Amino acid sequence: MALSTLSGRRAPGAGGTRRVRRQLPTSPWLFAAPGLLITGIFILYPFVSTVINSFTDRRTLIPGEFVGLANFRELLHDDMFWIGLRNSTLYVVGVVPALVILPLLLALLVQKNIPGITFFRSAFYTPVVASIVVVGLIWVWLLDERGLINSLLEGIGIGRVGFLSDQWLLLLSAMAVTVWKGLGYYMIIYLAALANVPRELHEAAAVDGAGAVRRFLTVTVPAVRSTMVLVGALSSVAAFKVFSEVYLMAGPSGGPAGEDTTLVMLVQRTGTGLTGRVGYASALSLVVFVVTVALMLLVLRADRREET
Repeated sequence: MALSTLSGRRAPGAGGTRRVRRQLPTSPWLFAAPGLLITGIFILYPFVSTVINSFTDRRTLIPGEFVGLANFRELLHDDMFWIGLRNSTLYVVGVVPALVILPLLLALLVQKNIPGITFFRSAFYTPVVASIVVVGLIWVWLLDERGLINSLLEGIGIGRVGFLSDQWLLLLSAMAVTVWKGLGYYMIIYLAALANVPRELHEAAAVDGAGAVRRFLTVTVPAVRSTMVLVGALSSVAAFKVFSEVYLMAGPSGGPAGEDTTLVMLVQRTGTGLTGRVGYASALSLVVFVVTVALMLLVLRADRREET
C-alpha cells in the first residue's frame, strides 16, 4: 500500500511514492534566532539600557535613582559639552568634503588598467587595514616636536611647529589622519560605482568637444551622485563619532586645557572609572545618537531635493 503524504497528495517518484514534509511556521525564526539573539544582546539591550540610564543619576557602583531631565539640563550648562559639540561639528565640516571628493579623484586615477596600477591600489588601501592605534602612533611620532616633519622644517629654516601642542593645529592634524586613513576605503566604493558608468557617455561627450574637467562634471559626477551621498552619510556619522585619532594625538585630557575634546571622548571620560557618572554619560551618548541620525536624514533629504 502506498504511503499517503502529510498534505493528502501523492508525489510521483521513480520507485513509487514519497512523503512531502510540511514546513513548520516557526522554521524561519529558528534560522534567524542566532542573529536576533546576538543583535538583542549586543545592540538592542545596550541601547535601551542607555536610554533608561540617561534619566537616572546612576554611577559605576551605584544603581542610581530616576532624576527625569536633570542630566539633559546639566548638559546645557556644561562648558565641556559645548566644547565637545564644537569640535565634533568642526570635524564633520573639515573631514566630510575631503572624503567625498578626494577618494573620487583617486578612484579616477587608479581605475585605468595600466601596468603597475595594482600596486598603487594596494598602497592606497593599506592604511584602511592598518590598526588605528598603529596609524595614530606613527603620526604622533611624525608630528612630535622632535619628530621627522619638524626636523625637516627646522632643516629648511622654517622652524618647529607645534602640531600636537596647538589647539587648532592638533585638531587639523587629527582630521588629516582621518582623511588619510579613509581615502582607500571610499576609493573602493567609488571604483565599484565608476565601473557601472557607460563608456558611451564619455565618448559622446568627447565627440561634442568636452574636455576632461567638463566630462568629470557633466558625466562622472551625475552618474555617481548616489554613491557620493552614501559616502557623505557614512563619513558624516564616522566623523561626528571620532574618538581614536583625537584621543591618540591629544591624549586622555583632550589636548591643551581639554580644548580638543570631542563628544565621544567626553562620554568615555565621564562614564568610566570607579566614580564614573553613567547616567550623565548616557545622556551624552543619547545626544550623539540623535545628532548622527539627524546628519543622515539631512544628507538623504538634500539628495531627494536634488532629484526633484
